[in-house]
Amino acid sequence: MSKITARELRKHLEGRSHAELVEDIARLFTKLDSVKEYYSAQLGLGFSEELLEKHKAAVRKEFFPARGYGNARLSIARKAVSDYKKLSNNLDGQIDLMIFYVEMGVRFTNSYGDIDEPFYNSMESMYASALKQIAANGLHDAYRMRCHQIVTDTSGIGWGFHDGLSDMFNEAFGEA
Repeated sequence: MSKITARELRKHLEGRSHAELVEDIARLFTKLDSVKEYYSAQLGLGFSEELLEKHKAAVRKEFFPARGYGNARLSIARKAVSDYKKLSNNLDGQIDLMIFYVEMGVRFTNSYGDIDEPFYNSMESMYASALKQIAANGLHDAYRMRCHQIVTDTSGIGWGFHDGLSDMFNEAFGEA
């Protein structure tokens, strides 16, 4: 089976009637959880908190599963953050999840020891993205304590991780 392109899909959809399109979307809604999540979030049906918790659970599972040791597969944890951003317009939820990702990474390295540079780069990148959103939306007061706690919790971690996060925090929150 060959893959259909976005262009081919658009051409197909343009040939469908309004009623057929509505029926197609309704069928997808009942069959696919991702479609259900998307429309529930878009319509603001109080599903946002449940959606956020689902994605937090996916991040948490990568670092601290219910049983055994975490795998810390950053690609999976980052995908949970990315998927949430695609599904939800909730800016607070997006920032919360980005910070949660970094908190879990910091907790992981404090629990299991020094990781590697790509791990810390991923944490720094996510932290920087969260700080950028906080600054752009004037949400400093809402996130100052959590962002500062991350910096505090990284004291003594190698690869310049603590220094990098500390510098980012000071720049974002205007502290020395």
